[in-house]
Amino acid sequence: MTNNIPSTMRAMVMEKKGQPLMLQTVPVPAPATGQVLMKVIACGVCRTDLHIIDGELPAPALPLIPGHEIVGEVVAVGDGVTTLSPGEKVGVPWLAYTCGHCKYCSMDQENLCEHALFTGYSVNGGYADYVLALAAYCLHIPENYVHPGGAPLMCAGLIGYRSWRMLPEHAQHIGLYGFGAAAHILVQIAQYHYKSIYAFIRPDDTSGESFALKMGAAWAGSSLDAPPALLDAAIIFAPDGSLVPQALSQVDKGGVVVCGGIHMSDIPGFPYRLLWEERSIRSVANLTRKDGELLMKVIQQVPVATIVQTYPLEQANEALQALRRGEIKGAAVLVM
Repeated sequence: MTNNIPSTMRAMVMEKKGQPLMLQTVPVPAPATGQVLMKVIACGVCRTDLHIIDGELPAPALPLIPGHEIVGEVVAVGDGVTTLSPGEKVGVPWLAYTCGHCKYCSMDQENLCEHALFTGYSVNGGYADYVLALAAYCLHIPENYVHPGGAPLMCAGLIGYRSWRMLPEHAQHIGLYGFGAAAHILVQIAQYHYKSIYAFIRPDDTSGESFALKMGAAWAGSSLDAPPALLDAAIIFAPDGSLVPQALSQVDKGGVVVCGGIHMSDIPGFPYRLLWEERSIRSVANLTRKDGELLMKVIQQVPVATIVQTYPLEQANEALQALRRGEIKGAAVLVM
C-alpha cells in the first residue's frame, strides 16, 4: 500500500460461531473498482453482532471481521469512484451492496434485495483498523458526528428511524420495548416532535429505568407492567418474541406494533382479541440508502446526543459480553 497506509492491520476475527473473536494481524485490503478504503475511527457494537457470533443468523462469511456501525476516513479509492476522495469522513452501515435489478430493487425496496450483501456479515466489517466499502453505500455524515458517538447512528439510529417512520403520524403515546442503543436515540427524536415515550425495561432493572427517564422517556417500567396510558403504537427492539402479545395488549384500537430487530425468539400463541380492532404487527428488515440520507438530515435538525461506552479494539469480546449482560447504557463502541 502507499500514502502511508501500512501493509497489515489489526482485526478482531470470527473463526467459528459461538467462539470469542481472535485478535489477528491481517493484510490491509486494496480497494477494487467502486470501493473505498477507510481508516476506521470507531465501530459500534450492535446486538446483531451477537446474533452473528452466536450463530442465530445463518451462514456468515467465515472467517469474518464483524462490525457494521462504522465511522471512518477515506484513505484510498478504487477505479471509478468519483463521489468520495481521500480525507473525507463517512459512515458505513449494515447494507453493503444490492443488485439493482431484482424485483425488490425495481420496486424501490433495496432493503429486501434478493442478492444483498451486509457489512460485518457477508463482507468484512469495522472491527479492524481499516475497512473496504462500496462508495455508493457510504453515508456522508455531519462533521459533528465524526467521532465514536456517531457510530451507533449507522445501525441503531438507522433501524430505529426506519421503525419510527412505520408508525402512524398521529401516534402520540409510543412504547419502546428494550431501551438500548436504538431507543436512546429515538426518544430524542420523539421529544423533538412532542411525542411521549413509554420505555419498557427488563424486570428489576432499576438502573435501566432511570436511564430511560434521564434520556427523556415520559414513563419507564418493567416490560410486564401496564403503562399509565394506552399506546398508539409500539416498537420492539428487544429480541424477545413474548413481547409481541404483551405489546399488543397495551396498544389501542388501530395501533401498530413494529418489530425492529433482525432476530427474535419465537412469538407465543395469543388470543385473537389482542389483534382484533385493526391492530397490526409488522417487521423492519435492513435499511435503504434513503433511510440513511433522511436520518443524516434529521440529526442536523434534532440535537441527538448518543451515550457511548468506549472500548479499545482488542477488548471487543468484553464489549460484546457487557452488551449480552445488559450492562451497556446507550451503546458500546470500539475505538481504534
